[in-house]
Amino acid sequence: MIYLLPTVHSVLHVSPEAALGGPLALVQDGDLIELDVESRRLDLLVPESELDVRRKKWQPPEAKARRGYAKLYTQHVT
Repeated sequence: MIYLLPTVHSVLHVSPEAALGGPLALVQDGDLIELDVESRRLDLLVPESELDVRRKKWQPPEAKARRGYAKLYTQHVT
C-alpha cells in the first residue's frame, strides 16, 4: 500500500506497451512498485530473472474490438 499524506497522488499511464508485451504486461498482483515523485520514476521491484520467466510465458491478449473505430484503431495503432 502507498500512503501519501496530506496530499493524494495518482499515477496514470496510458500506453499500448502492455498489449505488446512491454514492462506493464509483466506486472502481477502483489508486485512491489516504487514511486519517486521528485525523480519522476516508477520502478517495478521484481528481479530481472523473474521478469525473464514472465516474458517467456507471456501471451498477447485477445483483441476485444470486433468492429468499428475501435477495431480500426487497434489494427493500425498498436
